[in-house]
Amino acid sequence: MPPAALDASLDIQGPALGCAAECMPVLQALRHWFGIESANEAYEADIDQLPTFVAHSGEQVVGFVSVKHHFPASAELYVLGVRPERHRQGIGRRMLYQVEAWLREQGVEYLQVKTRGPSQPDEGYERTRAFYRALGYQPLEEMLTLWDESNPALLMVKRL
Repeated sequence: MPPAALDASLDIQGPALGCAAECMPVLQALRHWFGIESANEAYEADIDQLPTFVAHSGEQVVGFVSVKHHFPASAELYVLGVRPERHRQGIGRRMLYQVEAWLREQGVEYLQVKTRGPSQPDEGYERTRAFYRALGYQPLEEMLTLWDESNPALLMVKRL
């Protein structure tokens, strides 16, 4: 059961396609995590094609999650973000509860997410990994060359 919202006006809509225009300002506000312009251009194109959940607080988009299905029983939290000034307010947690419920309804058993691995220490990414661990995601493998040698990827999984 999701925790009580600190923001009573928080409304999470989705899944929907064609959400890139709404989501990109959130991504652009997260330069520490999403600072590679070529990757952001790819995210923009992909977000429009993927089922996406968008969190609104009043008129402002404060977060989003785009989901990629790999197989009938598995999916990925492909790209997600919450505006930095809204971190630690339960928005990401509430979005993921909704995404996971939707995926369970479709018969998805495993959900994965990739984030920066621990072999490249970074305080921001340690908070990201802690967020996922708190929601039940377990580290499965660190891949040192998936993205590039200076950006190790950690694969985390959760059984739904």
